[in-house]
Amino acid sequence: MRHNEVDIITLGCSKNLVDSERLMRRLEVAGFRCTHDPSSPRGEIAVINTCGFIGDAKEESINTILAFGDRKRKGDLKKLYVMGCLSERYRAELEKELPEVDHYFGKFDYQDVVDAITQYALSDPKRQNAHLCSDNVADYERVITTPRHYAYLKIAEGCNRFCSYCAIPLITGRYRSRDMQEIVEEAKWLAKQGVKEVNVIAQDLSAYGTDLYQEHRLPELVERIADIKGIEWIRLHYAYPTDFPHDLLRVIRERENVCKYLDIALQHSSDHILSLMRRHITAAEQEALIQEIRTEVPDICIRTTLMVGHPQETEEDFADLVDFTRRMRFERMGCFAYSHEEGTFAGEHYEDDVPEQVKQQRVETLMDVQEKIAEETADNNIGKRLPVMIDRKEGNYYIGRTEWDSPEVDCEVLVSADKTLLTGHIYNIEITDSENFDLYGKL
Repeated sequence: MRHNEVDIITLGCSKNLVDSERLMRRLEVAGFRCTHDPSSPRGEIAVINTCGFIGDAKEESINTILAFGDRKRKGDLKKLYVMGCLSERYRAELEKELPEVDHYFGKFDYQDVVDAITQYALSDPKRQNAHLCSDNVADYERVITTPRHYAYLKIAEGCNRFCSYCAIPLITGRYRSRDMQEIVEEAKWLAKQGVKEVNVIAQDLSAYGTDLYQEHRLPELVERIADIKGIEWIRLHYAYPTDFPHDLLRVIRERENVCKYLDIALQHSSDHILSLMRRHITAAEQEALIQEIRTEVPDICIRTTLMVGHPQETEEDFADLVDFTRRMRFERMGCFAYSHEEGTFAGEHYEDDVPEQVKQQRVETLMDVQEKIAEETADNNIGKRLPVMIDRKEGNYYIGRTEWDSPEVDCEVLVSADKTLLTGHIYNIEITDSENFDLYGKL
């Protein structure tokens, strides 16, 4: 156990990761050493930043808390703090069921976490290097835990959509756009740290600006980030199909450093289920939007997420979704089974009437369809020369990504290491082969 060292464990999405990075920056200013997601935790203090979105995420968060609680009982840990989505949503229940945690904090309480850890350190007169966190740290400053050449940029919190199945509004509250100038300043700061790839994230990119400026401002924001020297790739995550800011497509098409990539969760294709989901869009409107996106940006990669097993989903509804997936040929697609969440509209008004086994069968069926599409998409790249960002080296290969691939969730390009390449640089790579979802290439 190392004194004045804090282990930070981040669960869930990249939005949580940004919160952890901000927490780490403040702890370092306060005189602590931080380790993010350590393979062998050794700090005397641990902070678990939890996820509480669906059942599997909640289970992972609980199991992580239990594991660190066991370390504390054995004397390998002095203080255990929990923050994030799970404790924002279930703080009272967690305090009752898991008292081994010293304190629970909400999703946005990272300054309170810093204050609690600092007060603990100051209670020991031997600790002369602990001091209250400086107020002159800009809110966006953070420790970048990703490889130095890419980072995530969160532009909003919360969500106003209130889809039937989704607990996010219950956890994060109403939609709140960040000030545009502050976001631009953060992007400039990231560029100065050596970040070349900015992954713009929010629960709902489409709504950016509608609360703060009473109009869509995402296209303008992306253009301002694109003007920043040193930013070579900008990628957009989690657009919403309803009330989509159509001028964004012009920006993606015209700006060379805006990746031809759009992550837009569609969830389903059946009017019956879209209505039950409270998505406020019809199947026809959804398909028209996809067609518009592909017409306006011909080389775009569309990544989407689809859900199976929503209450009242029939075999006909699922067959419609399978057909939709085959016809749309999404370049990237993820699928997950419906999780019955208390407090959501579905949790309060629908019966979870699709058996779990059926849900999992439908996930597997849909992913089998997508796997064939992904293999054909990958094969179509053989013989092409593509710009590839190099992330790391493993054995005899450099591992990189095209502009159509987001870190950690999408495909990778394995480049022969017979010539020296630099991490964080973009090279023109000739694609020589494909295997499953990944590509092989050479300089």
